[in-house]
Amino acid sequence: MDLMTLSSIAAFAPLAGSILAGLVGPKLPRAFSHWVTILSVAISFAASVGAFMQVWDGAELNSAVYQWISGNGFTMQVGFLIDRLTVTMMCVVTFVSLMVHVYTIGYMADDPGYRRFFAYISLFTFSMMMLVMANNFLQLFFGWEAVGLVSYLLIGFWYTRPTAIYANLKAFLANRVGDFGFLIGIAIIFTVFGTLEYAPVFQAAPKLAQAGAIVRLFGEHGPTWSLLTITCICLFVGAMGKSAQFPLHVWLPDSMEGPTPISALIHAATMVTAGIFMVARMSPLFELSETARSVVLVIGAITMFFMALVALVQYDIKRVVAYSTLSQLGYMTAALGASAYPIAIFHLMTHAFFKAVLFLGAGSVIIALHHEQDMRKMGGLAKYMPITYATVLIGTLANAGIPPFAGFFSKDSIVEALAASHVWGHGFAYVLALGGVFVSALYSFRLLFYAFHGAERFESHGGHEPHGEEEPHHEAMHGKPHESPWVVTVPLVLLAIPSIFIGAMTIRPMLYGGWFEGAIAATPTMEEMAKEFDGWWGMTLHSFASLPLWLALAGVAITYYLYILKPGSAAVVKEKSGFLATILENKYYLDDFNDWFFAGGMRKLGSGLWLWGDKTLIDGIMVNGTARLIGWFASVARRMQTGFIYHYAFTMIFGVFALLSFFWVYLRKL
Repeated sequence: MDLMTLSSIAAFAPLAGSILAGLVGPKLPRAFSHWVTILSVAISFAASVGAFMQVWDGAELNSAVYQWISGNGFTMQVGFLIDRLTVTMMCVVTFVSLMVHVYTIGYMADDPGYRRFFAYISLFTFSMMMLVMANNFLQLFFGWEAVGLVSYLLIGFWYTRPTAIYANLKAFLANRVGDFGFLIGIAIIFTVFGTLEYAPVFQAAPKLAQAGAIVRLFGEHGPTWSLLTITCICLFVGAMGKSAQFPLHVWLPDSMEGPTPISALIHAATMVTAGIFMVARMSPLFELSETARSVVLVIGAITMFFMALVALVQYDIKRVVAYSTLSQLGYMTAALGASAYPIAIFHLMTHAFFKAVLFLGAGSVIIALHHEQDMRKMGGLAKYMPITYATVLIGTLANAGIPPFAGFFSKDSIVEALAASHVWGHGFAYVLALGGVFVSALYSFRLLFYAFHGAERFESHGGHEPHGEEEPHHEAMHGKPHESPWVVTVPLVLLAIPSIFIGAMTIRPMLYGGWFEGAIAATPTMEEMAKEFDGWWGMTLHSFASLPLWLALAGVAITYYLYILKPGSAAVVKEKSGFLATILENKYYLDDFNDWFFAGGMRKLGSGLWLWGDKTLIDGIMVNGTARLIGWFASVARRMQTGFIYHYAFTMIFGVFALLSFFWVYLRKL
C-alpha cells in the first residue's frame, strides 16, 4: 500500500467512525458506538504505523489530496506532508487516542451521552490528524479550528453544569484571542509570499530575511520591526492559545470540567500539543528571527515555573495534573525558543504517554471513589488499587524526571539545551527550568502520597454530591474502593510501558541521529549538544553528577517528609507561607483580573453602548424622537382646526391677500 493511501486511511478513518457513531449509533445498541469508533481509530493507528515504516525506509510525501479552489494562478487544496515529524505525531496521536477510546468504555459506562461522547472524541482525533498532516496553512488552520471546536463541545459535554458551560466558553474565548494572532500571521504569509503552501514559503523566507524586509509601526517615525519577526510572533500567539502559555493559559485548568477521558486526550496528545507542533513545523521561519525565539523562550520559561507552583496548592486531583501539563508545555515551549526543536517534540512524545497515564489513573481513582476528586478525601488507595497505583507511580516518576523513566531524558535534555543556547533570555529560562524540576517533583509526589498513601480518608466524606442528568452515576460502586475494570486498567498498563522505556530507546535517533533532518531546521544548539551526548546510559550516569536530578530527589524527599513522616507539617508550611499561598490559591489573581478587566469591561462597554447608543440615540432620538417631532408639529397644526366658520373665512381672506401682495410685488419688479 502506497504512502498516500496509508495517509488517507489514517486521516479519514476516525472521521468515518465519528459519523457512524453520531448518526447511526443512536438507532443501534450503544455498544455499536464504541466498537465502530475504536475500530476506526485502531485502523488509523495501524495506517500511521505503516506510514512510519515507509518513512523510516526513506519515503516522503508532499502532495495534494484534492483541489478546493482555483483561480488567477492561486489554488487552495487539501494536501498531506508526510515526513518524519508528521509520522511521529501521527503515531503518538492515534495510539493515545486508541487507549482513551478503550478506557472510555469503563469510565462513561453509565453516561446518558455515551454515543455522543464517542462521536466527539473520534472527531477530535480526525481534527488533530488533519492538523499534523497538513502541507499548507489553509489546512493547518482548518485542523486548528476544528480541534478548538470539538474541545468546546467536550469540555462542556455535561452541559447541565453551569461550571462546564463557563469552562467551555472560557476555553473558546481564550483560544479566539490566540487564533486572531494566528490568522494575522497566516494573512501576512499569504500577502508576502503569495502562497499558503509550506515548501515555497520556507524556500523564499531566507531571501526575505536577507533583503531585510521591515515594517514601520505607528507611522513614519515609529519603530521598525522585521517582517519575519512580526509574522513569527503572530503565529506564536496562536500557539500561546492552543498550547496554553501565559497569559492565555487560563482556560486549561478549567477544562477539567469535561469527562476525564477527554482531559487525557486534550492534555496528552491533541489540542495542547498543536501549538508545539506548529512552531516546530515553522522552525525554518523562527530560525530567521532571534527576537521571536526570545519571546517564545521567555513565555515558556514563565509558564513552566509559575504554573508548577500553582499545582502545589491544588486539592482536586485532576487540577494538579492539569497544572502539571501547563508546566510541561512550558518546558516544550522553552525548548522551541532555545532552537532545540527536536527536543521539544521528544518531550511532547514522552509527555503524551506519562501524562495520559496520570490523567487516566486519576480517572480510575475517581471511579473507585464514586466521582470524588478531592485528594483530602482519599488516602491509602494503593492496597485497594494495585494496578492503578503502579501505573500512576510510573507516570509520577516520569513526570518528576527520575531516571531511567522517559520524562527524565526529555526534561533533562531541555535543561541542557537552555544552558547551551545563545538566544537572549536563555539564562533566565535555565534558572526557572531548574526551579521547575524541583517543584515538579514536589507536586507529583504530593499527588501520589495524598491519594495512595497515608490514612484512609475516603470513608469520612459521607456520600457524594447528586449527579446531573447528563453525568455518569456508577450506582454499583459503593463500600470500599476496588480496582477498576480491565477496560480501564489495560490502557493504563499499555501507556505506562512507553512511559518507562521510550525515552531511553529513542533519544539517540530522535535527537542526535538525524531523524528530523529535512523536517525541522538544523540549529547550532543541537549541534553543540550532539558533541556532548554519549548514549542513554552515559546520560543516566552523568545525571548523578548534575543539579537537576538532585533537585528532583530533594523534592521527593521533602514531599515524603511533609505528607508521610509528618502529615500535619504541610498545613503548617502553608500557614506560614501567608500571602504567598494565598496568591497561588488564587492563581496569581489572573482569573479575577480577566473577569474584572475583560469580562467586566466588556459588560460596561455593552451597557454604555446600550444606554447611549441604543436607548438614547436610536430609540430616544431616531425612533421615538422622530415620533415626538411629528406629534409636536401635529399639535401645532391642530390649533388651526377650531371648527368655527369665521376662522376659516378669515384664514382664506388672509391667504388671498398674501398671494395678491406677493404677485403685486413680483410684477412691479418686472
